[in-house]
Amino acid sequence: MFTFCPLQGALSESTASQSLLELDGGVKLLVDLGWDESFDVEKLKELERQVPTLSLILLTHATTSHLAAYVHCCKNIPLFTRIPAYATRPVIDLGRSLSQDLYSSTPAASTTIRPSSLSEVAYAYSQTAVAARNLLLEAPTPDEIARYFSLIQPLKYSQPHQPLPSPFSPPLNGLTITAYNSGHTLGGTIWHIQHGLESIVYAVDWNQARENVFAGAAWLGGAGGGGAEVIEQLHKPTALICSSRGARRGALPGGRHKRDEQLLDMIRACVSKGGTVLIPVDSSARVLELSYLLEHAWRTESSSRDGVLKSAKLYLAGRNMSSTMRYARSMLEWMDSNIVHEFEAFSEVQRKVNGAHDKKDGGPFDFKHLRLLERRAQIAKLLSHAADSAEPGGRVILASDTSMQWGFSNQLLRGLAQDARNLVILTDRPSLARPGTPSVARTLWEWWKERRDGVSVEQTAGGDQLELVYCGGRALDVRHARREPLDGDELALYQQWLATQRQLQATQQASGAAALEVAADVDDASSEESSDSEDEDGRQQGKALTVAATMGQAGRKNLVLKDEDLGINVLVKKRAVYDWDSRGKKGRERSFPIAIRRKRKDDFGEMIRPEDYLRAEEKEEDGGDGGNVVAEDAKLGKKRKWHDSSKNPSGPKGRAQPGKGQPRDEPDGAAAAASDGLEQDDLDKAEDTEAEEPVGPSKIVYGSEPATVNLRVGFVDFSGLHDKRSLDMLIPLIQPRKLILVGGDREETMALAADCRTALGMEGDKSVDVYTPEVGTWVDASVDTNAWVVKLADPLVEKLKWQNVRGLSIVTISGQLLASRDGDSAEKHEDESPSKRQKTETTASVALTSDVGHLPVLGVVPSNLLAAARTAARPLHVGDLRLADLRRAMQAAGYGAEFRGEGTLVVDGTVSVRKTAEGRVEVESVGNPLQGRRSAVYEVKRAIYQGLAIVAGA
Repeated sequence: MFTFCPLQGALSESTASQSLLELDGGVKLLVDLGWDESFDVEKLKELERQVPTLSLILLTHATTSHLAAYVHCCKNIPLFTRIPAYATRPVIDLGRSLSQDLYSSTPAASTTIRPSSLSEVAYAYSQTAVAARNLLLEAPTPDEIARYFSLIQPLKYSQPHQPLPSPFSPPLNGLTITAYNSGHTLGGTIWHIQHGLESIVYAVDWNQARENVFAGAAWLGGAGGGGAEVIEQLHKPTALICSSRGARRGALPGGRHKRDEQLLDMIRACVSKGGTVLIPVDSSARVLELSYLLEHAWRTESSSRDGVLKSAKLYLAGRNMSSTMRYARSMLEWMDSNIVHEFEAFSEVQRKVNGAHDKKDGGPFDFKHLRLLERRAQIAKLLSHAADSAEPGGRVILASDTSMQWGFSNQLLRGLAQDARNLVILTDRPSLARPGTPSVARTLWEWWKERRDGVSVEQTAGGDQLELVYCGGRALDVRHARREPLDGDELALYQQWLATQRQLQATQQASGAAALEVAADVDDASSEESSDSEDEDGRQQGKALTVAATMGQAGRKNLVLKDEDLGINVLVKKRAVYDWDSRGKKGRERSFPIAIRRKRKDDFGEMIRPEDYLRAEEKEEDGGDGGNVVAEDAKLGKKRKWHDSSKNPSGPKGRAQPGKGQPRDEPDGAAAAASDGLEQDDLDKAEDTEAEEPVGPSKIVYGSEPATVNLRVGFVDFSGLHDKRSLDMLIPLIQPRKLILVGGDREETMALAADCRTALGMEGDKSVDVYTPEVGTWVDASVDTNAWVVKLADPLVEKLKWQNVRGLSIVTISGQLLASRDGDSAEKHEDESPSKRQKTETTASVALTSDVGHLPVLGVVPSNLLAAARTAARPLHVGDLRLADLRRAMQAAGYGAEFRGEGTLVVDGTVSVRKTAEGRVEVESVGNPLQGRRSAVYEVKRAIYQGLAIVAGA
């Protein structure tokens, strides 16, 4: 069984991706935790309801549309951190950097408390609860963000892995997940999920074409997709879940090089007039492609005489950009092979001139021209330079975020909008999170399509024409958000709500303290050998399923939980209570609530927790692993000493002192400039003069600033996504039995579905089912097969001869199906009398009919029917021959074997072996096959048959 439900992003303009997969046995997989620039908590309502039933989480890309809601769920949804999560190492590290940038750039990321939740607890402030709609939840600290991402288990590409489920999940029954390169982002993943007969490929936002930094998707094998056929693991899945975004976009003429030249030509046309180019980018994924391209373009033109870019300044603005680039420098092996070759060539030169200079600059992401800006004061100083025309050579600024709703791109647009020399280059089609309320980038995109106020045509050196759209002085309301502290009734209302939530979380933690820990992906043998009965396991799952109901009951007008709500936990949660009536109780209500921590073991003994053996000074240094260990003095309820105020940056006057308690991923601007080898200037000396953000309970207040937009708008497609040509070519090659389209608007999804029905319908007699579900709609995409379970009789098992093929054991069986409970009653001695045998078979038939829970038995074929069974069973070959394995086998046998031409293996120069598209193997002998030893043709055929299993009956 396999059912699928998109929670976000299906048949809509929103790019957020969030999907739920339910497999046989109640196993539920959540793939991606995307969000959009609206940060609407209502879009996560269905996800919050499904949390107590989730088995594991898979993350695909380190972008806002794929994991922006991960930290919010870990912070505000109980039990969420107990669900195992899996992703590649780049997705984990870059996702951490993205989340820190997100929460430090806009208060809207903290999200607001639902008005319905406030009205349930505020019976004394009913009028205030109606008006209080913008009370903010507590924002996670950088240490908390680091701890949440440390819970994600890293995986490598093409590494099959059998995960452990969450404590409240049913058994996974051999579920296997494998990650493959998807292109588009660093560490982006195509997930292959194998569970029983279901082979599911989840491929959302992939790119087959190679780019400057990212290799192409692994559909056709290898980095960059070198091959003509889809790799075996992704070929003919029972279900393919594919994104339809970009289905209407044609391939760019000239490919990647034409796209890069178009962007650089637009930049040259603007900076040659002394203007400023603003390119909104994300802060983790696609920014690597753009920054690498522009840095190397500046390097190229800096050595030329007439280079236009030589005198222009290049900047990269973002709250956490230095952390992103530091991660990129350590993950070159995840990038395209050209990046690896460039780094190897650079390292070779460094070895030859060893000792010439201390710092080694010049690697792929060692910037010589790109300047990092991470503070608002630096942006304000840069805008003042642009207004004073202090830099006549022009400027190019890459700034987060792509929506231009938050981040430095919002601030830069307000300062650059009035100058007609300036230019905004959009690199992707902006999404529409809420109909009727477009983002700033979406508004500029609509203006670019309308072209109402005219077009500026620029001539390039290559003879092409660039079209830059005038905005014509239109009025644009640039919305911004700020944080304000709570006071009066709003503060009392917030404190009431917070007290209730803490009581709920304490109750849930106490009830689930004995659950299996999933901090590390280690098999817990003790949990499998537990003495708990099946009924006990069922009650544990039922208790997890009623978490939402418990929150609803406790969130009503009573602020203190009643004794019946606490249950047996009243003995530890309430004072002066020493008695509990356990008569007639079941499960945990029968014994004192002591949380016994189960010891985790592996093949080498009991697992050791390193944090239990830290010295006191190591705990004060925050563990050294990204915030996994919390100092004892920093815990709730502990008093802090006077000189330890820097340990708690969220307390009163808790601004971290320079060099003390400052997060490692947030160096200041001077340190970032020094690390990149750039000289410091007045931008580094600029100091922030704005008031500090309020600490403690706060609310979000939105404001808008009108801006007169005179600048020009251009567009270059740097989205790095599949186009119509890639989809039309690869989906028929993949040959899925079921196709589910998500991740695009209604028009392009329906158009792609019609094309796929036409293309896949000709693959066989039966047409392929194509589904286009809406958000919240479940579709049944189970494989069209029937499976029956029988029991093998002992005499039949003794006669089986197993054959091994690539780690699998295979055998054919010829047997007789008997209606019996066990094999002993069905397989009596053949010398029994006919009357006795007939009586036994009749008794077994009646027993099977009366008790349908027993399985039918497959026994030995009687001797009088054996001849007919042998004629019916024909021998067949099982397995798949790989020419690479055949080549190794022939070389090990002493024969010369090498590939020539298009997939042809030549052995000893006399025998050619090729494999057709249908899977047939053709062996052809040329010349004299005998060379003083056994025939090469004979040895090749023998090696081929050894790689296959010949099954002809049992």
